[in-house]
This record gives sequence, C-alpha cells and structure tokens, in this order.
Amino acid sequence: MKSLYLECNAGISGDMLVAALLDLGADKEALDKALQSIPAKGFEYKISRVSKAGVDCCDFDVILDEEHANHDHDMAFLHGNGDAVVHSHEHEHEHHHDHEHEHEHSHVPHEHHHHHEHRGLQEGIAIIDATDMSAAAKALALKIFDIIADAEAKAHAVEKNAVHFHEVGAIDSIVDIVAIAVCADSLGVENVIVPELCEGRGTVRCQHGVLPVPVPATANIMQRFGFNVRLLPVQGEFVTPTGAAAAAALMTADELPQSFKILGIGLGAGKRQYERPSILRALLIEDNAQKKTL
Repeated sequence: MKSLYLECNAGISGDMLVAALLDLGADKEALDKALQSIPAKGFEYKISRVSKAGVDCCDFDVILDEEHANHDHDMAFLHGNGDAVVHSHEHEHEHHHDHEHEHEHSHVPHEHHHHHEHRGLQEGIAIIDATDMSAAAKALALKIFDIIADAEAKAHAVEKNAVHFHEVGAIDSIVDIVAIAVCADSLGVENVIVPELCEGRGTVRCQHGVLPVPVPATANIMQRFGFNVRLLPVQGEFVTPTGAAAAAALMTADELPQSFKILGIGLGAGKRQYERPSILRALLIEDNAQKKTL
C-alpha cells in the first residue's frame, strides 16, 4: 500500500506543505486553475526553487499587496528584535530560481477590502465553495477550514460562527488551504502518516499580542486530534494553525511501517529563519510487509 509520510521534524505550515506536495509531483495545472478562480483579490503566488541549509527545496509563496500584507515572515515582529533567531548566512543562501505561475487576482468587485481585513466562518466557506476544484479537494479544504474555526473558537471562548479569523480569514491562509487540498487530491494518496509534530518553544507575537508556543489554536488542534508532540530545543513557532489543521485533516495513521521503500521525495521550504532550517519532507512510501503478502 502506498502512503504519504509527512516528516515534520522542523514543523509544518501551510506554505511548507503545499511546496512539499508540489515537489512530490502534485498537479500544477490543477493548482493554477483553482487559485486563479478564488473569488478574492490582493494576492499573487509564485512557485520556485530555494536553497535551505544547502538543500534544494520547492518554495510556494503567496505574495500579498500592501493592503493585505501581514507580518507572518517578519522575524523581528514575530519574536522582538532581541529574541529573533535570524541567521543571515542562511538567508543569503536562500536563492530563488525558476519563477513560475505568477498571477494577479482581482475578482469580486463588491468585496470591500480594509487593512487588517477579517473574515468570518461563512465568508471563508463561501470563498472556498466558489473556487474551481474537484469535489474531493473542496471537501478537504472545507474540512481544514472548519478544524481551524473550531480551534480558534475554543481559544477565544466564542461560538464558531462568531470567530473572525486572523490566521485563516486572511487571504494568504485561504490560498494555502485551497492549494493544500488541490495538491493532496491530485496525488491521490488516501493513507497519510504523521508520526509527530515538532514544535519550538518560547513566545510569538500575533494579532492578539505575545502568545506562548504552540499558540492556543495550534495547541487545541494538537489536543483534539491526539498528535504526538515533540518540543525542539529551539525558540520559535514551527507549527502554525494552518499546518496543524492540514495535518489533522489528512492524517490516517501515526505509525510508520517497520520497513518501506521510498517511491518519491518532496521538500517544502518554510519562510521563517530559525536555528533549525524550516524544511518539511513529504515521502511517498510503500510498505514492504504488505507488498510481500500480495
């Protein structure tokens, strides 16, 4: 039986997962078709190659215009100038190549945009529902979105419909969710193994102020889905709510077979610069034991 193994030794985020799945061979044409159809504006996306710690990886980057920009990758903002673990030599070697699929999106003339735009559950569902993708991909995207909605609602002690998302309502997170769903669906792997989520320590700054790592929404997802969690001896947020929710929506098992063959390798680069390079590895594997019994 073929399985997808998500090796989250350096955490998982939405863009890292998309990049890893693309590197593994996910359908770029299906992805482009879906992302161009998203009924929202203010973003472009780019698929390229980058070097992380000398390792060639795929990079998926959602580029926001000034009106929708956030601080997701601003290390000084996330951790404060004194706490940010930034290694300039790694950043200097993060070279980009083969820039592909750059698209400007400008749909929905009646959608009013504001700085720090927040969307609620129904607005997010409507955007995903109107996006051009397969029924299976749409169901997966809605599942990921709903998992984050539950986690945020619990974190803020409000009803799910009352949550205004910072993490998932932002257009870049919706793009990540749609992209994850389309890529995972195109690979057609039904069994997904996530043995553990490796998370950092300390605090991170977000819309609500300075929060402990893992942030409340991520911790809620970890608890709800019974993830095995290992804390790294590194300061920083390695698992985002979108990454945790996607892993939760996809995971069917948390144990690897004792022996397996590697059929494919996908490496997805993260944007944040930490002491441990942010690389998500997705392996397509085949269980040797099951193969012998066929």
